[in-house]
This record gives sequence, structure tokens and C-alpha cells, in this order.
Amino acid sequence: MRITRTIQTIQAALAIPAALLIAAGAASAQTWPARPVTIIVPAPAGGGIDLIARVVGEKLSVKLGQPFVVENRPGASNNLGTAVLANAKPDGYTIGIVGGSHNINKYLFKNLGWDPQKSFQPIVYTHEIPLVFAVTPKLPVKTVPELVSWMKANPAEAKVATSGRGSAQEMAAEMFRMVSGAPMVLVPYKGSSAAHPDLIAGRTVLFIDTISAIKQQAASGNVRAVAVSSRNRSRALPEVPTAQEQGLKGYDAATNGGFLAPAGTPKEVVARLNTEINAVLKQPEVRAKLEAAGIEIQGGTPQEYAELIASDLAKWGKVVKEARIEAE
Repeated sequence: MRITRTIQTIQAALAIPAALLIAAGAASAQTWPARPVTIIVPAPAGGGIDLIARVVGEKLSVKLGQPFVVENRPGASNNLGTAVLANAKPDGYTIGIVGGSHNINKYLFKNLGWDPQKSFQPIVYTHEIPLVFAVTPKLPVKTVPELVSWMKANPAEAKVATSGRGSAQEMAAEMFRMVSGAPMVLVPYKGSSAAHPDLIAGRTVLFIDTISAIKQQAASGNVRAVAVSSRNRSRALPEVPTAQEQGLKGYDAATNGGFLAPAGTPKEVVARLNTEINAVLKQPEVRAKLEAAGIEIQGGTPQEYAELIASDLAKWGKVVKEARIEAE
């Protein structure tokens, strides 16, 4: 009897700290945010993830009563800012947003200083950005099958522009090569806009680029949009069929991303951020602004975003290996 009472006493004593921790976590979530929150953007101002961070941050500032301040930390193929986020104090006052490079750079760089899964706590999957197969108007093709046939018949002239090594555009092109069997010569440029003049002039024949970069060029007839890289058609270019619709089974090279927190951030704070950001993404004015930029809004739970990251890591790891892209 005494042994039973002793065990019960020990169990009760052990339960007190656990209860205190739960209560502390709940209290932390209730009082958070008590001061400004920094949103790390590992890319220059003006890009897709920067736009999302600013639009969402502005709404969160109003909803939660504290400033959500965007801090651009570009450099090293987005690795610099991502490392800053990974090493930030996990208290809910530093979060970040990442794009497609987050799930690619692991295979391209030997010493990142962070792991795309272990270093972060997913908050919410925010966006997908389809890419567009843009061909020079000098090319006599209007569909993906016609493009593949032309490239196979003209391998030396099948010059495909990219935005540099490891870019989303290069990875999309390499996946296109793998799925279609089309021969190609990759021509790297320093950024998207630098590649456009040669595409328009016909010195390259294809550039798989973002909708925001290509849409105006396509509307003016400078290039021809023959497909989008995502599984579903883009709301910004609904008339353009997907590559999958045109026979490239399994082709899905849209870039995507979302909000992350440093590993160890309190779960209650992550849950609160998830709820609030999902609510912001449903606001009509937010959807209109982001969709106008070719951004497909997503949403969901932290677990769903974690599963997407794992899936993308497997997908792009295969592309890097088969394309023999060497890590730095």
C-alpha cells in the first residue's frame, strides 16, 4: 500500500513540471506577439517570395497588432538568408519565407550550414509559381509535341536559355530533357531578363520562365507560350495547357514554397501563425494581388507543408543526379 502511494506521489510530482510546461506554452501563444516579428526573405526585393512576404506581413501586422518587418537577405543562391533563418532564436520572433531553391540547394552545395528539413519548422505552404514554356516566334511550333519533334530534328540548334546554374529554370529544363528525351544545349544567363533578347531574336529557341516575366512578352507577340510547367493550368494564363496535358506524363516543374520558422519554435506559436496566415491567404484582395503576379495561392497545415518539402527533395534530387549537376 505504501509502495502504491509512493508511486502515486512520484507520478504527481512529475506531472507538475509537465503541466507547467503546457501552461507556459499556452501562455506564450496567448501573449505572442509582444513585439515586432522579422520575416527573413533570402532573395532581393521585387521577386515572388518578397511580394508574398510583404502582402502577408502587412495583413498580419493589422491582425496581430505588432509590425511584421520584411528583411531581405539575398546572396549565395538564397543560401545566405536561409542560413540566417536557420540560426535565428526559435522564439517566434523570426520567421522566413522560401522558394523553390530551398528544396534544390541541398544537392548543389556541399556546405550549406543548414538542412532543409532538420533546421526548420514548416508553418504553411503558401504558393506555387508555374513556369511557362516560351519559344521564340521564329520557331514553327505551337505545342509541346511539335517542340520536342523540332528539337530532335535539330539537336545542334536546340539552345535552351536558363537563369544560371541551379536555377528553377535550369531544373525545369533538365526535367524536360529527362521526360521528353529531347536533346538540348543549355545556355546560362545572369538572370531572367538577360535571357529574353536572345530568345526573342531566335538565338535561343526555348526559355522555361516565370509567368510574371513572360506574360507581357507573350501578349506582345515577342515570344509564344506553348505550355505551363505545373500539374494544373495557371489562373494567370488559363488558355495555355500544361505540359502534362500535352503528353509529358509526370512533368511538374512549378516552383513553390512557404513560411518556415527555426527548428524548436514553440508549437503553439507555429499553430497560431498557421491559422493567421491561412486566413490572410483567403482574403479576396490578397488573392487578387498575388494571382495577378502569376502566383497560385495554396495553404494547409504545417504537416502538409513538411510532406511537400520531403516530396520535392526526392524529386529534385533525382533530377540533379540524372542530369549530373555537380555540387559546389
